[in-house]
Amino acid sequence: MAEPIKKITLMKGSEPDLSAATYQIYDESHTIGNALRWMLMKNPKVEFCGYSAPHPSENTIQVRIQMYDNLSSLTALMDALSALDDLCESVDDAYKTSLKHDAYERWEERS
Repeated sequence: MAEPIKKITLMKGSEPDLSAATYQIYDESHTIGNALRWMLMKNPKVEFCGYSAPHPSENTIQVRIQMYDNLSSLTALMDALSALDDLCESVDDAYKTSLKHDAYERWEERS
């Protein structure tokens, strides 16, 4: 059986208590990086958050999180990912509802 692929890795140089840590997220780009940074910065317990994409040919991003009061950056990361998932689900539901019930001009493609 194949081993599961790691999605998030803790980078070296992070604080032992995870109050300041850098995480590498695989198979993602600026699209989620910017949204995740925005969601993390909405948390008043986050002192700093930034992300970078190391190289255009690598499909990874690195997210640096620093917390106030020695709180865990991992907890903040997981909360932000969950909130971002909820937000995307809400937008998707609103889009589908609008598409189904609102009056839009529709075209039928013919070959």
